Amino acid sequence: MTMHAPARLPASPDPSTPPALAVRQLKKTYGSYEAVRGIDFEVREGEIFGLLGPNGAGKTTTIEIITGLRSLTSGNVEVFGVDIARDAANARARIGIQLQESDFFEHLTLAEQLSYLGACYGMRPDTSALLGYVDLADRAKWRLKQLSGGQRQRFALAAALVNDPPLVLLDEPSTGLDPTARRQLWGLIRALRDNGRTVLLSTHYMEEAEVLCDRVAIMDRGQVSAIDTPANLIRDLVATGFKRPVEVRDATLEDVFIHLTGHGFEDEAEPAAPTAGRRGKGGR
Repeated sequence: MTMHAPARLPASPDPSTPPALAVRQLKKTYGSYEAVRGIDFEVREGEIFGLLGPNGAGKTTTIEIITGLRSLTSGNVEVFGVDIARDAANARARIGIQLQESDFFEHLTLAEQLSYLGACYGMRPDTSALLGYVDLADRAKWRLKQLSGGQRQRFALAAALVNDPPLVLLDEPSTGLDPTARRQLWGLIRALRDNGRTVLLSTHYMEEAEVLCDRVAIMDRGQVSAIDTPANLIRDLVATGFKRPVEVRDATLEDVFIHLTGHGFEDEAEPAAPTAGRRGKGGR
């Protein structure tokens, strides 16, 4: 399978301008257990920055601290120069969040969901534009239970944009998606960056990181082991003499899958016509 590099390399940081996100000596402990062990990294404005690592590496804990869903033990986190501990409301207003599991009101339509979320920020979002951005404009009156997995993830992305945030945090957004839905989501993530937003992407799919990310930080056991562009990290590994078995094939089974099924958003299976939904659990 051919890998495609990100659209462009991130710009060099301007020392006079604060980064989109600065994480300094961040620690999170639970008794004697250290989930995050004094990590440091910066995300430059206008880049897709990947946070990589195996399960239990501390990625989700770090993202939850950045978004204010979990308190830090020590250290400092700033969003466009705003300290999340000293001015949490101002910092959170600059962030859009798509978590691994997002809870919505099952009895509201997609448009109503977005209106409600916007009201939480004191805003009246353009629900038609948001749904159109993620190719769900014709589902405005549908409810969550009527959507496929890929459609739900795209809606969750629209929900993360209701406050028009300059920084978008995506925690393993493509987990559980089939190859076609995953690549459709990749296109939307690229568009976020190309439209001027900054993206922090947590993922354990290395192909996803290599295709999308301008730079990545690799976490393991609560620490950051390396930060660089995917190309530089690969080059440095090769320079050590590392070699992997080479198998050249004209195509893979994933290529076959996408060729046969990847016809676009409109070809996802559509459920029965919308019906009135039961009151479901609320809160996001």
